[in-house]
Order: sequence, then C-alpha cells, then structure tokens
Amino acid sequence: MSEQIRPAAAETLRRDILTTLLPGFDGPVAPEWLLRRLADGLGGVCLFGMNVETPEQLAALNASLRAANPAAVIAIDEEGGDVTRLFYDRGAPYPGNALLGRLDDVALTESVARAVGEALAATGCTLTFAPDADANSDPDNPVIGVRSFGSDPELVARHTAAWVRGIQSTGVAASAKHFPGHGDTATDSHLALPVVDVDLETLRTRELVPFRAAVAAGTATIMTSHILLPQLDAENPATLSPHILHRLLRGELGFEGVIVTDALDMQGASGVHGIPEAAVRALVAGCDLLCIGSDNDDAELESIVVAVEAAVADGRLDAARVAEAAARVRALAELSLAAPVAAGAAIGRMPSAAELVPAFEVSDAARTVLAGGVGSVVRVETEANIAIGEAPWGVFAAEAEAAQPGWVSLARRERLAEGEAQPDWAALPGPVLVIGKDLHRHGFARAAIDALRSVRPDVVALDMGWPSDDRRYADVATFGASRLVGDAVIGLVEEAGRATPASFA
Repeated sequence: MSEQIRPAAAETLRRDILTTLLPGFDGPVAPEWLLRRLADGLGGVCLFGMNVETPEQLAALNASLRAANPAAVIAIDEEGGDVTRLFYDRGAPYPGNALLGRLDDVALTESVARAVGEALAATGCTLTFAPDADANSDPDNPVIGVRSFGSDPELVARHTAAWVRGIQSTGVAASAKHFPGHGDTATDSHLALPVVDVDLETLRTRELVPFRAAVAAGTATIMTSHILLPQLDAENPATLSPHILHRLLRGELGFEGVIVTDALDMQGASGVHGIPEAAVRALVAGCDLLCIGSDNDDAELESIVVAVEAAVADGRLDAARVAEAAARVRALAELSLAAPVAAGAAIGRMPSAAELVPAFEVSDAARTVLAGGVGSVVRVETEANIAIGEAPWGVFAAEAEAAQPGWVSLARRERLAEGEAQPDWAALPGPVLVIGKDLHRHGFARAAIDALRSVRPDVVALDMGWPSDDRRYADVATFGASRLVGDAVIGLVEEAGRATPASFA
C-alpha cells in the first residue's frame, strides 16, 4: 500500500512546488514549455516590458496563459510611474508615487491607483507588484527614489493604503514592497546585498509603518526585499530569513496573505547560493510565491523543482510548508479579483499635467532664466535603473508621444553621457536646460553642471529623479520622470517663457 501512496505523494509535492513558482520569459508570445508547465500546475508568470507590445497583444497573451491554467497568477511590475510595463515603449501616463506624496491628496492617490488597475484588468493581469511602500530615507538610494511616496513614514503609510484600496477595487491584487523596507539603502539589491544596520525599534517607527498600513488596508500580497538587517538576522537577507518573515511579518504585523519574493535572480538573493538553493531557502523562510526572474527557461525551472524536492527528502524543508505556500497561491488565484469593476463604481481619475506643477520645486533663479526661453537642452544619460529598464522618460517621452514635436525639438540638443566628450559649453545657445535623473549621484553630471555654471549664468539643472537634500544640482526638481511629468515640465517651461514668445524662433 505504501508503495502506491509514495508516487502519489511525490506527484502532489511536485505540483505544489510548481504552484509556488512565478517565472518570466522572453517575447510577446508564451513559449511551449511555459504553457506545458502551466497545464502541469505552474502558479503563474511575471510579465516584463519585453512581453508587452500593445494592450491587444497583451490581452491575447494573457488569455493564452489562462487557457493553459485558469488559476494562473498573471503578475506585472506596473507601479504607475517611472516603473511601467504597460507603457514600456512610451512612458507611463501616471504621476508616480513621489509626486502623489508631494501633492498629498489621498483621494487622488486612490483614484490614480484605480486607473492603473482598470488598465491592468482590461488586459487580464491579476497582480501588480505595487505599491512601493518604502520610505525613501536616503537621497542617494539608487533603486527606490521616486518610486517611494516620500521620506515621512506616516505620509508613505496613508498613500500606500490608498493605493492598495484603489488597485484592489478593480479586481487586481496589490503587492506592497519591499518588506521590511528598502528606503535606507545606497546599494541596489539587483547588483549586491544592501545592509540596513538599524534596530527593531527604528524599523517599527520608520520602515514598518507603511507596511502596517498596507496590511490594515487588506493588501493581498507583500513582496520581500533582498536586504540584510544584521540586528535582526546577521546571516540571511529578509527574503531568506525565517525570523523576519515568521516573527515580524506574520507574527507582529499579522499578515495572512501571500508573501512573494522579489526576483531571485537578483544578486542580493542568489549571488551566494544560486537560484535553486535560494528558492529552497525562501520557502523555508516562509515565502509562498517565488518570483524567479525576467527570462527563465524550462531547464532552470526544473532545476528549482529538483532542488526543492531534494530539500524535502533531506528533511531541510517540510512538505507541509510547500503545501501551505501552494494553498495560499491557489487562494489568491481563486479570489474574485479578476472580476470586472461593478457597475456604478468610481472610475479612476488622472490628474492633468498642469495639476502636477505645484508639486515641483522651482527656484526663483530658475524661473528667471526660463523666462528667456530655452536655447539648448542637454540630456544627461545615466545607466538605467534595472527596475525601470530602458523605457522612455520625462520630456523626451512626452515629446515622442506628441503628434507634433514640442519645445525640445525647437532648441539645440546635446547629449551628455559618462566617458563622452563634453560640448563647448560657452558656445551653446542659451538659456541652457540640463535634464537628468538623480544628477547629484553621478560625478560626470556634477562636473558638467559645474563647468557650465563657471562659464555662463543662464543654466538650469532640472532633476527628474530624487534630488539631493541641498538641491545643489536641482534648480528644478520634479520628483518623477513619467511621460505625464514630462508634459508638466513642458507646460512649466512654456508658461515661464510666455513673456518672450519669440524665444523659440
């Protein structure tokens, strides 16, 4: 009898393991191996910019995924700002979190999140890895920045809760991230393991405040971060720490939903152990849904399944823990989250570009210079944040989207990138507008702005990222670089120059 039960138990275990996995893939069409795995019980997929061409194509892709497994979770990184997948080819038409935090209109934040949810639901996506609930306490943070609602934990908390309510009102599940908080880091966990060396009481009064609000708002999932908190667990990053996930998230915060990992192909998670071992450790720690990465294949998926099976056989991982994780993922899929918005429900309202301008910081000196129009635009090119990718940004995305090119085309353009020769600054037609993101974090950008300012007075540094506290390289700070923010910048510059309408001739 036991010989008959053992194969059945092994088959159940394998299906449970598959249910906990969330791989990515390349291209706009699902590969055969992925559809086959979905039919075998794979929990779902994570979509990225490389999977999206048009809303119609995405809807067809998602329909094919759900045909293979009607219970599949279809997840996407759509934060409604700089990080966008639905609008990866042209930049997002949403304000982004930092600007919403600066406007501090909770009803507007909820409405924008609802608009994001409506766009996702129309394509068949069921889970978005948003909102970013990190309080961005370090202005040198290379990976969070404007993805955060702000640096004040209480402000971040109320807008996190509003975003959760708004997105989930459309039937799309939210995922507050990156637990227990990625805001106090100057290291990108895609590339290395950040360390946040603070005690539990500091976490409780800062990082954990927005996550408590997300739990209270009913967030369906919470995403872990690949950061080390040595005063809580000196050996394991949060994603792989039973102490942080069991005692803190499940115990102290009382979260009962799905714990999902940030991508396990990131160095902060798998740089030491490799992805299969990281998957085992994540399950042991208490994670339920394992985001594998952006471009996986069948062989990699099988290596993870085999590693988890071996861990169960060796007694390192209890099969009941895998079954528990799989049950939570199935419960997420079974929720009526994918249902259409009920008749008469509020529709998400988007703010106009002009409504964003009051949230910008614009120095008096910058207004004076911009009153003379724009003679040259210097575009500062820095290495793309991996989370954001190569999506068009800011005024350049806005201009490309416009039927007729705007003011940027009417000014002389220059491109500035690290290692490239700098233009003859004195010869540029003025005024000169230098546009970049997080300008203070890049030495070559600081040097160029200093050189410009040393030879001419008509220079405006426009930072579309998170500026330094002293604003030295941010005469204008927009706190975001979505296409909508780009529209707002164009409006700001045109309004400032109306006293001299011939300046663009």
